[in-house]
Amino acid sequence: MTTLKKKKTLLINIAFIATSIALITFLLRAPEETTTKVPHDDDHNRFFGMKKKAAGKLCVECHNPENMALPEGHPPKYRCLFCHKRD
Repeated sequence: MTTLKKKKTLLINIAFIATSIALITFLLRAPEETTTKVPHDDDHNRFFGMKKKAAGKLCVECHNPENMALPEGHPPKYRCLFCHKRD
């Protein structure tokens, strides 16, 4: 191997290591998850056996202005399971 190839290989390895360290540092400093999970109660248990899209369409049966209003600034109500996770 020539000296030029060795230097190029060394620079690539150093760049890879630096990128890996930066990525790991970024991931370790990420904030904790704060999104509310779908509760495991009698009202919500039926959603755990469904596909995400089908379950999300049924949220408005209870979570609507007549029954249980969503907080102001809440994202669109038809995207419930985009944020709220089922365990």
